[in-house]
Amino acid sequence: MLLTDIIKKPLVTEKGTRLKEQGNFYVFAVAEKANKIEIKAAVEKLFNVKVVSVNTAIMHGKTRRLGRRIGVKSDWKKAYVLLEKGQKITALEV
Repeated sequence: MLLTDIIKKPLVTEKGTRLKEQGNFYVFAVAEKANKIEIKAAVEKLFNVKVVSVNTAIMHGKTRRLGRRIGVKSDWKKAYVLLEKGQKITALEV
């Protein structure tokens, strides 16, 4: 898998912003088949930082309705990445 296939996009949410300010965590949407080791390597190479730990969570797709039809959005995976003290990803700073 390519590095850009593993890391899909950064997630900018209230919780993610709070984690970044308090504990130097960054949150990413990642490929469902990517494991923690692959995610760590991808973040370190893409952003030139040192990763301490990676936690992942499977997010189940929501049920959506359009008229009489009911559908389900796809499941996806997100990763909480903890960087070493003093490190930050400048490309994601707002």
